[in-house]
Amino acid sequence: MPPSASDRKAESNTATWALAFGQLVAWGAVYYAFSLFVVPMEQELGWSRASTNAALSCGLLVSGLAAYPVGKWIDHGHGRMVLTAGSLLASIMLVLWSQAASLATLFAAWVGLGVSMAATLYDPVFAILTRDYPRSFRTKITLVTLVAGFASTAFIPLTQELVDALGWRHALLALAGINVCVCLPIHWLALRNDPNVAAPAVNKERIRAENEASVARALRTPVFWALAVCFTAYYATFAALTFHLVPLMVERHVSQPIILATMAVIGPAQVLARILWFTVGRNVSPKIVGLVITSAFPASVVILLVAGTSPVALIFFAVIYGGANGMMTILRGTIVQDAMWTEGYGAISGLLSAPSNIAKGIAPISAALIWTIGQNYVAVEWAVLLISLISTAAFGFVAFSARRQSPTAAAATE
Repeated sequence: MPPSASDRKAESNTATWALAFGQLVAWGAVYYAFSLFVVPMEQELGWSRASTNAALSCGLLVSGLAAYPVGKWIDHGHGRMVLTAGSLLASIMLVLWSQAASLATLFAAWVGLGVSMAATLYDPVFAILTRDYPRSFRTKITLVTLVAGFASTAFIPLTQELVDALGWRHALLALAGINVCVCLPIHWLALRNDPNVAAPAVNKERIRAENEASVARALRTPVFWALAVCFTAYYATFAALTFHLVPLMVERHVSQPIILATMAVIGPAQVLARILWFTVGRNVSPKIVGLVITSAFPASVVILLVAGTSPVALIFFAVIYGGANGMMTILRGTIVQDAMWTEGYGAISGLLSAPSNIAKGIAPISAALIWTIGQNYVAVEWAVLLISLISTAAFGFVAFSARRQSPTAAAATE
């Protein structure tokens, strides 16, 4: 007897919560852990700060390059295999990193981690939820980002405890064990096999042709290019400011307690903004929310420019800055479907992720080069502000010109 509607709904809710917890662990074990290993590695091996951070940048660049093929595989029905293999690869690369005695090994590990991030973090999960749950993907994506928003809150102190208790090498082994024991079974058990994988060859070719036609159509659509500009400019500015925010405040002679308070507010602000969207904003058009988000980020930069050493102004900056980024993650996962269509979403999302992930890797280094010109952060802040306004303008184009036009009707069953 086929499952009832209530059974299918319960199954989809269970899968969503499982994927959300898997995202929390994946982000915490791979992405947020890096900064806590930099100093111990430098102390033991004598590497420079530039060299270790270059490995992270390399991983982000690889993640950007891998996003498109990963998206295509998901479109073709291989989401379960992609996420499961990505989880296994992440743990193997964390083990390799733990054995690093040369920069070559560190870079090799982060090349592999870059591939694993493309295969396990938000984008592939968003693509799977869009594909499997066309009627409720917005709510499910919001829930996933809400839970995963606690990754830094949970894993930064956990990782620091592991480093202090075990040393950095064994801490990486522990993270590899946590990742493989949690994420791999979640991705294997929570995701269902796509029936198209076992479909006759003629059906597979039809699906592949439809997805490729959807991608080709996207490349001819101005809205796609506007979204590419918007996301690339946004993530470049966010990465540049995030990596330089502490030294910027130190340069201004902001006291250490205020610096820590400002940084501590950003994470909760992201989560609170996602809760706000989940509870109040779910019925608001993503285009309207997107205009608010892309306007809030440059507004936060203006606040930072004039904040000086004021604790109130810096906390206000952190609330707006963190809140904008928290909601941007949800917008990133839903606006393509709203402004364009759902067919071929994985590959289209991958194409949008490629330049923004590459920008994430280049932006911090570029900001450092701008800083060297005047030996202060004023020029960096103005550059961030101007580029963030480009992001706002690009999304404005999307909001006022996009029309959702689906080339084929979505088959909507859960």
